[in-house]
Amino acid sequence: MKRVYHTSTLLSIVGRRLLQAQQQQAPHNRVTKSISYALRSLAKMATYEEIKDVPNHPEVYLIDVRNKDELASTGAIPASINIPLPELEAAFKMPDNDFKTNFNRPKPTEETVLIFSCLKGGRAQKAADMAVEKGFKNAKPYPGSWTEWAQKEGL
Repeated sequence: MKRVYHTSTLLSIVGRRLLQAQQQQAPHNRVTKSISYALRSLAKMATYEEIKDVPNHPEVYLIDVRNKDELASTGAIPASINIPLPELEAAFKMPDNDFKTNFNRPKPTEETVLIFSCLKGGRAQKAADMAVEKGFKNAKPYPGSWTEWAQKEGL
């Protein structure tokens, strides 16, 4: 099972690994692999600042994978489209015209930047993992998702 890490957690992991390596004189290769993994994970996550800028980048898709009733009770991040997680795989299999009719956007290509959000980040990670498995090369979660967005926007 993959874990969802927030930026501060990843930076903390990197710091701990460096400190452990320094104290234990751990093999360089093992430390490098741990740090490399943490940094790769960090690079594949969207930040609040990136999400805030999505309306200025129509080529980027922000996909909220929460259920429709959740969106009705909280609202949505601007420029996001709603495709509930249980419907996501079917949506990506739709013919181009059907996708555009259902979501008012052209169907994304394998090169399209896809950012997934939910309430707290767990489903966003699952959606990003599924998209990568389906061949989307630029899929990533927004770990803070609606919870972080609402807090930073004062909602």
